[in-house]
Amino acid sequence: MSNPSILTPESFLNFNADANLQQGDYHIDIPELKAGEQYRFHFDTTACIGCHACEVACNEQNNNASDVKWRRVGEMSVGTFPEMTQLFNSMSCNHCIDPECLKGCPTESYIKIDNGIVIHDDDTCIGCQYCTWNCPYEVPVFNHDRGVVTKCHMCYDKLANNQTPACVQTCPGAAIEIEAFNVEQWQSKDMYEQGVAPCLPDVDITKPTTRYTLPEINGVVTPADSFMVKPNHAEWPLVFMTLLTQVSFGGFVALFASSMLNLIGFDLASANVFIVLAIFLPAAIGLPLSALHLGRPILALTAMKNYKTSWLSREAIALGVYTGLLSLLLVLYYFEVSPVLKFMLESLILPIGIYGIYAQSMIYRIKARPSWNKKETTKVFFSVGYIGLILIALCLSYMNQTASANVLITVLLFLSFYNITLLKTQSDFYKNLSDSHKNFYQLNKTKKLYEEFFPKQNKYRKQMLYIGGLILPMFALLFNAQGDNLAAVFLLGLALIISFSSEIIGRYLFYVTAVAQGLAGNFFVGNQR
Repeated sequence: MSNPSILTPESFLNFNADANLQQGDYHIDIPELKAGEQYRFHFDTTACIGCHACEVACNEQNNNASDVKWRRVGEMSVGTFPEMTQLFNSMSCNHCIDPECLKGCPTESYIKIDNGIVIHDDDTCIGCQYCTWNCPYEVPVFNHDRGVVTKCHMCYDKLANNQTPACVQTCPGAAIEIEAFNVEQWQSKDMYEQGVAPCLPDVDITKPTTRYTLPEINGVVTPADSFMVKPNHAEWPLVFMTLLTQVSFGGFVALFASSMLNLIGFDLASANVFIVLAIFLPAAIGLPLSALHLGRPILALTAMKNYKTSWLSREAIALGVYTGLLSLLLVLYYFEVSPVLKFMLESLILPIGIYGIYAQSMIYRIKARPSWNKKETTKVFFSVGYIGLILIALCLSYMNQTASANVLITVLLFLSFYNITLLKTQSDFYKNLSDSHKNFYQLNKTKKLYEEFFPKQNKYRKQMLYIGGLILPMFALLFNAQGDNLAAVFLLGLALIISFSSEIIGRYLFYVTAVAQGLAGNFFVGNQR
């Protein structure tokens, strides 16, 4: 006679069916969606034991390497020792109602299908990884072997055949379930009550759909990785691409201003083909460098596809057109056509260049990266153009057009001083950072990176800005005034190198000190950026 207290496969399956659990069963019964409904995950934090079986099952199911995690388990502590408890959060894609990954993707590789699940089309992905920045939950993950981003798709192909997703099936505590819900009811009311969990981003950013069951929480919730501070990716191709295009545009603004003033009667030095070439080359070199950032650079041109919602697509189009029109302007200067015709083309290039640099800055003004999401980002991206002024002043001094060079140097000094002011604004922001700031957790880590990891780089960057942006141009102005243009050329050449080096350090720090919002207590992060 069998002992009823012994668990057998048959008794387990019968219990599972009687309890209406999705866990431990290959077959899943989910309701058909009604009008206005979609599917979502439900996660019961009171049932999770932090075993990470869901992570392993997901990777096995989708044949992912160990560093490509579509589902991750975060760990938090509640209270203070000795009266403290553990809290876990198993998170994959939240299949948001308003997904930032979908809006930001330049190739439209994200698709929200009829049942609400957000899927990713790997075939069209260029591996730009912009979605890994945009997602406040760090869900998309870059697969280095394939050169594309991948993510959780709720095993939608299995669901279509009434098969249980791997994470749901494997969880020993039945903490993960698939549910249907009414979208309007969720985003108007329930999301603010059942869609929030400790140490997660503001639900209004993307309107995530995961429903949480939480225990009673008494005390402060602390992410288990709160003590961990590490630099982000340096993104060297983007460091040089952004700087070179901004330098080019700064030089072009000087060219445009000179052409306009000469047309209305001023007697400034006229630009020539060499000055236009000096403006064109940084953009022509910088734009292709961005392809080195891509996982699949051969598909780089498809980044222009999603101009309706993606700032990256808008930047690619605007700066591509800007550089193309600069090459046409170069031809006009080479053949010495009418100044009016050249000015007409320059008048067309100017707004395109302005929009291109603005779009470039908006790529980074995203809520998922608090240290980037500031109006100062846009100001810095435009003000780096002071290096373009140094470049043009250098050319004018070499051509012995010292009076025009000095006019430009004067403007340059004001712009350099403005850059120093922006740098001080940033320092003051972190110096006075309050723990009441809604993004204090991330911004405080950025502050620590600046002060504890990169203090020397930050110091050198400031010193070089003073030397290259103010002191050397000031002496160059004096040498030009007394007729020694060769000394001015030497000083401006030195200023160009030092200032550009300062901005390289500044842009490097911009990337490596960015701390993303994401899953709290995420020790086993894998390739999340």
